[in-house]
Amino acid sequence: MNTYQIATIPGDGIGKEVIPESVKILNAIAAKCGFQLKFKNHDYSCEYFKKYGKMMPEDGLERLRDSDSIFLGAVGYPGVPDHISLWGLLIPIRRNFQQYVNLRPVKLLKGVASPLKNPGPVDFYIVRENNEGEYSSIGGRLYEGTDHELAVQESIFTRRGVDRVMKYAFELANKRGKKLTSATKSNGIIHTMPYWDERYKAMSIKYPDVFTDQFHIDILAAHFVQHPDWFDVVVASNLFGDILSDLGPAVVGGMGIAPGANINPEKEFPSMFEPVHGSAPDIAGKKLANPIACIWTAAMMLDHLGETEGAKLIVNAIENITEKGDILTRDLGGTAGTQDVTKAIIEQIAQS
Repeated sequence: MNTYQIATIPGDGIGKEVIPESVKILNAIAAKCGFQLKFKNHDYSCEYFKKYGKMMPEDGLERLRDSDSIFLGAVGYPGVPDHISLWGLLIPIRRNFQQYVNLRPVKLLKGVASPLKNPGPVDFYIVRENNEGEYSSIGGRLYEGTDHELAVQESIFTRRGVDRVMKYAFELANKRGKKLTSATKSNGIIHTMPYWDERYKAMSIKYPDVFTDQFHIDILAAHFVQHPDWFDVVVASNLFGDILSDLGPAVVGGMGIAPGANINPEKEFPSMFEPVHGSAPDIAGKKLANPIACIWTAAMMLDHLGETEGAKLIVNAIENITEKGDILTRDLGGTAGTQDVTKAIIEQIAQS
C-alpha cells in the first residue's frame, strides 16, 4: 500500500473550512482505492503573522521539505497587506521548492452556468511560469517623498526558466489536443517578450506534432471571453499567466470552482496545491464557502502523486453533483452549505 505524507496549511478565512472538507474526500478516496494518506497540519497564515510578525517559523520550509505534497487552503487577513502573505509564505515555498509550473485547469463543468452567452465546450489548461519573470524582487526606489521620486522594477527571464516551463507546456499539449498557445506582448515590451517568443519558436521544433500559435496578451484576454473554446493549453509568463488564470475561471463559473497547483515536475521537492480563491473573510465561519475548488485541487494533488484513478473519481463526482444541480452553493445559484457539498461528493464516490 502506497503511503503519502501531506503537509496541510489551512491558512486563513475559508481555508480553515475547505481544507478539512477536502481531507474528508481524500480519506474516502484513499480507502476506496487502496492507498494511505498521512496529514501533518501547519498553522502558517496571516493570523500567525499578526501574532509573531512573520508568516511561518524560521524553519518553516524545512518542516515542509520531506512532505510528498503541500495542501494549502487560502491566505489573507484583514489588516495584513497581500504582499506580506505573498512574499512571506507563497513565494518562498514556490521558489525554494522549484515549483516553476503554476497549473490551472479551466473547464466548464456540466450544470454550471457561464456568464457568457454561448461559451461552447471549454476545457483547457493555463501553464504559468512560476519562479521568475515579472515577479522579481530586483529594483527599488530613489528620492522618496520628493518630486524626483522614482521606482524601478526589473523582470528576469532566463533560458533555463523559460525553456523548462515551455517544455512542460509542450508535453502537456502533446498528451491532450496537440495545440499550444503562447501569451506575449513583444510589440510593446522590447526585450523580454521577443526573447520569450524566440524560445517558444525554438522549443516548438522539438514538438512537430503540436500546433502552435501566439497572441498579444490584450487580444488573448479578449479571446478568452469571446472564444474560450479555441484553447487547449496556454503558456504564459508569471504576470500574464497570473491574470489569465483568474480570467479563465471567471468565464466558467467563478473562483469557487477553480483549482490550482504549483508543481515541481521532477518531484525533487514537494509540489503545492492550492485553490485559486482567496480567504473570503466576509463569509468565513458561516459554512457557506464553496469547497469544490479545493476538492478539485485535491484531485490534482492525487494525479501528481500517481493516484490517477482516485483523481478521476473525485472529478467525476464533482461533475455529477454540478450536473444534477440540487446541491449547489450560493455562488453557483444554490443554497447548499460547505459540508452539504462534501457529503454529496462522498456519496457519489461511494456509488462509483
